[in-house]
Amino acid sequence: MSEFGPARAALADTFVGEDAVLTYARAQSARTGIRAIGPSGGACLRLLAAALGAKAVAEIGTGTGVSGVYLLRGMRSDGVLTTVDSEPVRQQLAKEAYQAAGFAANRSRFIPGRALEVLPRLADGQYDLVFCDGDPAESGQYLAESLRLLRPGGMVCFEGVFQEGRLAEPELQDPRTRSVRDLVRDVRESDALLPALLPVSDGLLCAVKR
Repeated sequence: MSEFGPARAALADTFVGEDAVLTYARAQSARTGIRAIGPSGGACLRLLAAALGAKAVAEIGTGTGVSGVYLLRGMRSDGVLTTVDSEPVRQQLAKEAYQAAGFAANRSRFIPGRALEVLPRLADGQYDLVFCDGDPAESGQYLAESLRLLRPGGMVCFEGVFQEGRLAEPELQDPRTRSVRDLVRDVRESDALLPALLPVSDGLLCAVKR
């Protein structure tokens, strides 16, 4: 967890608080067996979307709509969230969460399918923010696609890079952990990116495209 510590992490998670929409979407996430971004990470996404004045956001991994609600609440009122997930059932739950949060249907575009098959169909340089919460083993490919999708000054964010502590354990060499380590290194060393690793939720790696 690093010297940031679990007590401080808990304080960050409770600082903003979540309403009934997010509480329900988070419960649906737990019911379907997937992990949603924590409250502190969600609040950070909302903040970043607002700071960017984001109008076009792409999301890899719709889940049940927790991260999408946070993103939409930070985006411009005319912004559109394009969200990709291989499970249509999850996307239906997310659609219900967005509706419960008061967002019109035209504020989101749901694309079912594997991310690496869908992303190449999205337009170059048209996105203000790309949020990646898909298969960690595909992180490097998500990064390459994100750099293509983002406008200059746009931002890419990866959720879960701490891998519940596995990232800092050098003896762990499974493919997923190695892939995330490679991602962290590539983002840090890239001349095209201005990066920061934020100790919120399970680690939020963010970088601005120069």
